[in-house]
Amino acid sequence: MKSLLLATLLLVCVSLLTAQNNSKEAAPMPVEQEPHHAVVLKNDSVIVMHVVIPEGASTFYHIHAHDRAAVDLTISRISQQNLHEPEGPATATKPGDVSVPTLGAAPTIHRVHNLGPGTFEVLDVEFLERPQNPSSEAGAPVAVENPSARIYKWVLAPGATSPMHTHTRPYLIIAATPVLLKMTAPDGQSFAHQVQSGDFHWVDTKVTHSLTNEGTSEGQIVEIELK
Repeated sequence: MKSLLLATLLLVCVSLLTAQNNSKEAAPMPVEQEPHHAVVLKNDSVIVMHVVIPEGASTFYHIHAHDRAAVDLTISRISQQNLHEPEGPATATKPGDVSVPTLGAAPTIHRVHNLGPGTFEVLDVEFLERPQNPSSEAGAPVAVENPSARIYKWVLAPGATSPMHTHTRPYLIIAATPVLLKMTAPDGQSFAHQVQSGDFHWVDTKVTHSLTNEGTSEGQIVEIELK
């Protein structure tokens, strides 16, 4: 009798897990509703999400309906699986890695599996409208870009300073690693503050500045500028 009860409970658990997995595949959700994606900023131009996936866990299937950019914040390995397709190969992540997927003819529907080690964290930025007449001027050397945005990446050794550069379009400045960051204007005025991995700031006014690492270890800053 006890064995029959255990077998019945096991079948119920398997059925529930199967139903859960099937529901993940059958009902993809908008990315901002996926539980691992915490919305930390939303305005008329962007949705910024801090994504945290524990080791061994997977997101639910979710929908990306815009061009986007992603800035990795941790060392880990992930795989991605598109809806109704096999899981893809493992890829390594490290702080400062940037990807800029472009929306194709249809939205991207996938889930992300963190293979470890450790927690996988990424700052995911969705651009809500692709510009009809994108700006052609880049304020600095472009690391990567897509139709909606261009990305500038600064890897700063202790004491190093970026060139003075100008942002004429709205942009996000993101710390991919902790760094004591000093910003200096053309007139020499400056301020410094300690930023942590994943810290960001949205700027929608024209800015000219240089960036200096005032700390004792390498720092990485990513600037995502709308076109």
